[in-house]
Amino acid sequence: KIIKGMLKACEKRPVPIEKIEKIVQSIEAKLRSSNKKEVKAEKIGELIMKALKKLDKVAYIRFASVYREFQDSLGQAIEIIKPHGVESLPDSNDSLSATRIY
Repeated sequence: KIIKGMLKACEKRPVPIEKIEKIVQSIEAKLRSSNKKEVKAEKIGELIMKALKKLDKVAYIRFASVYREFQDSLGQAIEIIKPHGVESLPDSNDSLSATRIY
């Protein structure tokens, strides 16, 4: 996923694939060295943005705009659902199903 996002951000930019691969390897090594079983997506996104900012400003802006928009949309969805204390949602037959949101 990391390389896919970086390749998309660097599309049509003068960035050699070897540099992208080296950055991905560096990020993966950094994450492995943390000895954590799970790493939050936010941490990975921040590491990618930091690397892209040094590599190519246009690629950085592309990645950051998509990443931030996703983060904002996710946050907005959570904020909409949270105050309602949703315990269940209507299913396709308009009856209530027992789907817990949080």
